[in-house]
Amino acid sequence: MFTQCPQCLTIYRVDGETIGAARGNVRCGDCESVFDALATLAEQLPPEPIKHLPAHDAQTEPPHLTAPVLRPDPVQMLFVETPAPPRTTRTPLPTFARRRGVRRSRNNGAWLAACCVLLLTLGAQIAWSQRTEWIDDAHVRGVLDPLCARLSCRLPLRHDSSTLELLSRDIQPHPSVPGALIISATLRNDASFAQAYPTVEVALSDLDDKPVAMRRFQPRDYLSDVRSIRQGIAAGASASLVFEVADPGKNAVAFEFKFE
Repeated sequence: MFTQCPQCLTIYRVDGETIGAARGNVRCGDCESVFDALATLAEQLPPEPIKHLPAHDAQTEPPHLTAPVLRPDPVQMLFVETPAPPRTTRTPLPTFARRRGVRRSRNNGAWLAACCVLLLTLGAQIAWSQRTEWIDDAHVRGVLDPLCARLSCRLPLRHDSSTLELLSRDIQPHPSVPGALIISATLRNDASFAQAYPTVEVALSDLDDKPVAMRRFQPRDYLSDVRSIRQGIAAGASASLVFEVADPGKNAVAFEFKFE
């Protein structure tokens, strides 16, 4: 078939695929103008000389087609057979690789009870190992003290060495035991609560500040009254401590206290 560019009048040979690609619109290869190829579409060229291909008259109604060539079966178009996937044969697993069914135990209640008992035991062990830190904690004591008062029990006294103030200290030869020293100190409890007597570390040193002798005293080592040990040092109260130690010699010229 043939069609003609309306701008440069160039006649082109066309086919149905070219015209149908853009619904009849084509671009001229000579003047680059876009035109409707259907307007002058012809099956044969007129006799020469050729100036214009006759243009088709525009019709308001579309032409009626009466010469069918082929009518595809709509049933075959809707139901298209697809090839079945190839069958795969499963190879059985060896006996040692097979998963055994999980047996459901009917004694779940007993297992849960045993787990709860173990968790409580573990919690009790942790609490017992950390009892010293918990007893000295102010928040924990705020809960334990009222509870213990209702249960008529007695909690150990708290410890806080940072609130112990050393007011005075002195060292002198023992008046009745040769080769011994008496070390005395006055201690004050600046905490808002009564606390236990501390463990006292006494260190003697020479002129070069090198330790010559050291000893740690528990409350029962420097207090003979068991009742005083149980009551501890009241809030804001002072206590006098006396220690008897062996004389390490003339090299010991200074001493130091530490509380734990």
